[in-house]
Amino acid sequence: MPRLFTGLELPLGVRQQLALLKSPLPGAKWIEADNLHLTLRFAGDIDNDQAADFADALNQIECSPFEMRLVGTGVFGGKTPTSLWAGVAPNPSLAALAQRHERAARQAGLDPLRRKFTAHVTLARLKHSKASVVARFLHHTGGFETPSFQVEDFVLFSARPRTGGGPYVVERTFPLYHAAPDQTFETASQPN
Repeated sequence: MPRLFTGLELPLGVRQQLALLKSPLPGAKWIEADNLHLTLRFAGDIDNDQAADFADALNQIECSPFEMRLVGTGVFGGKTPTSLWAGVAPNPSLAALAQRHERAARQAGLDPLRRKFTAHVTLARLKHSKASVVARFLHHTGGFETPSFQVEDFVLFSARPRTGGGPYVVERTFPLYHAAPDQTFETASQPN
């Protein structure tokens, strides 16, 4: 059974910029730069038939390339922090792409997501990290920002079961393309 999820690979320069945020933080397991990505839809451990259905549904997604940028840092888990992340500037194209991934997952028979999609790049998983130390990290990195970069495809990743943070394998790449506008052809009346 493959453990699958969809996401966006990040350009090398962006991953290098994110890697510079790494700092000594007790309890943090930092994601290696090569494995930094933005998850669109986690599928989990699914059988090969459902994985094929999911890939087929993903192949039907229509979306034009778009630009995005990363901004700020944050934490999931509140008083018991569980992960550090870099945020994404508001982006309607990214939100629409994530909705299309959710539809593809449901088309393949996957259960609906329990949580609303929150665009982010996980930087580190936290275990027993003190909230005050994490708050200090967020204070120092809150102004983080990357230049805009072009998103031209999304990928289907696989991961080893029960591991977080990689290594991840790209199983398939799906290019985004400029959808041609609908063309209406008018038939000119011709003389008899």
